[in-house]
Amino acid sequence: MEERTGEAFAFQEFLTVVGKKLQVGDLAPNFSLDYVDLIDMTIHRAQLAESACTVRVLSIINSLDMPTCRLQTLRWEALHNSLPPDVSLYTISMDLPHAQVHWQTTEGILHQMLSAHRSKQFALSYGLLLKEWRLLQRAVFVIDHNDHIIHAEYVADQQREPDYAEACKVVLSIMTA
Repeated sequence: MEERTGEAFAFQEFLTVVGKKLQVGDLAPNFSLDYVDLIDMTIHRAQLAESACTVRVLSIINSLDMPTCRLQTLRWEALHNSLPPDVSLYTISMDLPHAQVHWQTTEGILHQMLSAHRSKQFALSYGLLLKEWRLLQRAVFVIDHNDHIIHAEYVADQQREPDYAEACKVVLSIMTA
């Protein structure tokens, strides 16, 4: 498996990222991730294929225990209202599903939270596994109606937020094309 160095860090710690870095134009790998249904409070599985024919925004965070990750999730929640209604927004981390849903309900987050805790497959397929932390690298992907990546931002500094404006610009451009 490909390992990339010099592409992710936090403070003075340099991190190894495992998996192939995806590029604009690549077919988005399918995934199967856990979430807690807010109605029956049981764990279900979500797959990329279930949201086919829609534009998807994947907001990837390290962990909800980290302040920047919480800010990123809250910021996307606020931005979600300015996006077209048929855009699907997902926040993905390796946090346990029940920890995600607890935080989600406490903070009033309405968009879908997905957990990659069960296996490293999502992390490896999207080139996001931080080897030293066994967490996901901060990133944002926009996936079009045909499952192609139209925006990919891998954030190097794990203490910084992604470029929301650029991702939103890409979403709006595909929706009005």
